[in-house]
Amino acid sequence: MLKPLSSLSNRVQAISVSSTARVSAEAEKLRRAGLDVVDLGVGEPDFPTPDNIKQAAVRALEENFTRYTAMAGVQELRQAVCERHRRDFGTSYSVPECVVSVGGKHAIFNTVQALVNEGDEVIIPVPYWVTYYDVVSYSGGRPVLVETSEQDGFALTAAQVERALSPKTRLIIINSPCNPSGAVIDREEFSRIGHLAVERGIWLLTDECYCHFLYDSEPFSIASVPGMKEHVVVAGSLSKTYAMTGWRIGFTLAPAEVCSAIVKLQSHSTSNPTSIAQKAAIEALLGDQSSVQTMLAEYRRRRQYVVERLRKMPGVRCAEPRGAFYAYPNISAALGRNGIHTPMQFAEKLLETAHVAVVPGEAFGTEHHVRISYATSMENLEKGLGRIEQFLTGMFS
Repeated sequence: MLKPLSSLSNRVQAISVSSTARVSAEAEKLRRAGLDVVDLGVGEPDFPTPDNIKQAAVRALEENFTRYTAMAGVQELRQAVCERHRRDFGTSYSVPECVVSVGGKHAIFNTVQALVNEGDEVIIPVPYWVTYYDVVSYSGGRPVLVETSEQDGFALTAAQVERALSPKTRLIIINSPCNPSGAVIDREEFSRIGHLAVERGIWLLTDECYCHFLYDSEPFSIASVPGMKEHVVVAGSLSKTYAMTGWRIGFTLAPAEVCSAIVKLQSHSTSNPTSIAQKAAIEALLGDQSSVQTMLAEYRRRRQYVVERLRKMPGVRCAEPRGAFYAYPNISAALGRNGIHTPMQFAEKLLETAHVAVVPGEAFGTEHHVRISYATSMENLEKGLGRIEQFLTGMFS
């Protein structure tokens, strides 16, 4: 008799499919069925990739730049990443301290696998981006969730971090500006958190995916603070900054020893990032930067519209996002009505009856919120928010 196949590995069963990806898949299913669905769940710029970046990719194809490259990315791109970070933040990274990855998510995954051992504790502020919790769990680490205050715009403080520290703390993960809340940590407070990490001998992973999309402050990297560099890992991405989500180019800036470990991981998983996308990324980083400010200006306009509309809706509170391109409204007053008791049920019913996709707060560790992306056209925002308002009005009537 044949022996039955064993079950899946424990590490894979400990994680779940990305909630944001699941929402997008459900919205697409209804769209294929012919329904007019407004997707306010996806965190993807609706702008096209700038032409100068696309033309760099065309040139790479014409020059037959289609073979394997170095595992960590071509030297020219690694230099470009270091140079862009120096210009934007005043840091001083060199090529051995840079690895190019298949998107920012890949950079985060690699970093956690390289640094976290079984049983290590990793501090994650709440609300958190969906992937942090699962990546830490996959590594064998234990996520330590730190609640932030909605009244303070969900911005993490050094005091909150210090209360969560223990002898087992290995890593702190910070995303500022934050997905999903739009929270931004002031540089003085961020520096206090960084000094805590240095004093306790803890790594600090700063996810800078949205670092150029701030509405009332200048871009900042904790890696630029004197004395921080040896304790900081920067995870960066070209996806949002340059509207290059499908190109899949991210990067890590870290001490050379950490980068070497990440290259080792990459050599057995993805190998090099796509050669053509690497050439496009060089142009993105060193070429015309005006598209970034164009997108930021439009996101600022949309943010104002979305927050004002949400605050006028029955049963909704909404902290003002200071960065990124998400609103994170509190819908707790609506829960308990019409058989809807959780954000998940709220999102499911909203998609089913009003054909609007949002991401429930459970995906980000909270129980009273949904995430709304305004990285979509004003037409979609007007239509989608109108439907949400009608849906809520019906709940309170």
